[in-house]
Amino acid sequence: MKKNSLAAGILICCFCQAQKNYDYTDTRKKNESFAKIIQKDIRADLASFTLAGISESIGKSEIKKIPFTSFGPDSMIFSGDNITARIKTTPFDPAKHKLDYDEKYLIKIDKKPYYGAYGSLPVTYISQVNLIIEKDTVTIPPAAYFDLYNLNLTYIDKDIKRTANGIYRSKDGRKIYLYLLCRDKTGSYEVTWVIQDKKYLRRVLDYGFM
Repeated sequence: MKKNSLAAGILICCFCQAQKNYDYTDTRKKNESFAKIIQKDIRADLASFTLAGISESIGKSEIKKIPFTSFGPDSMIFSGDNITARIKTTPFDPAKHKLDYDEKYLIKIDKKPYYGAYGSLPVTYISQVNLIIEKDTVTIPPAAYFDLYNLNLTYIDKDIKRTANGIYRSKDGRKIYLYLLCRDKTGSYEVTWVIQDKKYLRRVLDYGFM
């Protein structure tokens, strides 16, 4: 119920999935989206906390959440239940990248579509994702976050700084979900990194939120 209330609150704040009419080519794909998940157990877990899965969340019981422990202007740390994670962002330097434009709109960085501020030059990018489970370091490959930009770790709601980010553990304890929601008027997205048996499995990425 808590998740449904939170999601409803976000949706009331005009944070619902929508399509936008762009003046440029959108090269991004949705092959990593929640809609493409076929594993029933993972899909059910994701539906309990993601916005993309909200339509399937009714009747789904909540799974255990580890909230953030601390955050700064460029990082957020989670710690609890023998799990520690740190997300770090770094200023984006366009001189170090190949930029592809459709007329005046940026559509690819280093020949790849990207998320966050799509169509314009990003300000920051995710530079590190560190995860430790029961003293074992889990490697999150750079390919799982290299295309994620302008991550807002928090957002303001009624003059209060909030975040929807968190770590979730499946009921059987085998799967860990590291979830980030980037709420931004220039291009919002949510990403979940799925870890099973202390090994990185995949990411789930949805975008197009207003």
